[in-house]
Amino acid sequence: MAAVADKRLSRPLHALLCLAENSVGPDATRPDDIHTMLSGKTVEVNNTDAEGRLVLSDGGNYASKVLNPGVIVDIATLTGAQLIATGKKHAAIYTSHEDLEALALTAGKYTGDLTFPVPFAPELFRAEFRSAVADMKNSVADRGNAQCSCAGQFIANHLEEYLGAGGRWLHVDMAGPVTNGDRATGYGVALLFDLVLRLNASC
Repeated sequence: MAAVADKRLSRPLHALLCLAENSVGPDATRPDDIHTMLSGKTVEVNNTDAEGRLVLSDGGNYASKVLNPGVIVDIATLTGAQLIATGKKHAAIYTSHEDLEALALTAGKYTGDLTFPVPFAPELFRAEFRSAVADMKNSVADRGNAQCSCAGQFIANHLEEYLGAGGRWLHVDMAGPVTNGDRATGYGVALLFDLVLRLNASC
């Protein structure tokens, strides 16, 4: 945000921090808890380590309803499965919009914050979250079925109204590229900076 502050963007830019802390306490989420999300959908927690997608889904839903954005981009260290899908150097991108996919690929190559698309197929991934007691679970039934894409689809499940109305959304899973051994790489800053400038120019 500091990097783009002096770029005089023609459209407003908002940043939402969707943060989750893994800590034990009386208010901590427990297995089998059911949460009602901002989208109004209910989620059965079958994996307490899949907590980031809960706050990320609420953040995306809030953005879609309150901020009226032309584009939503979320970026997170969301899944270990990202490393299996696209490795340690390329973040995984999940989107139904070919223009956003192309922009993210181009921005990644230009900045060195590399990206690579994973399959977008909601009709194949929604069933992974099937629950008998809620609208969905928060973690997949089959870990062998494109987990990285499924995690992105979980977020998309809470953006259905926005996406159905023509909203554009890009999910970036950067779990692998953010570290290089014991140190953080700073991955994502240059990617988002360049992506914001390209989106602003295309509006």
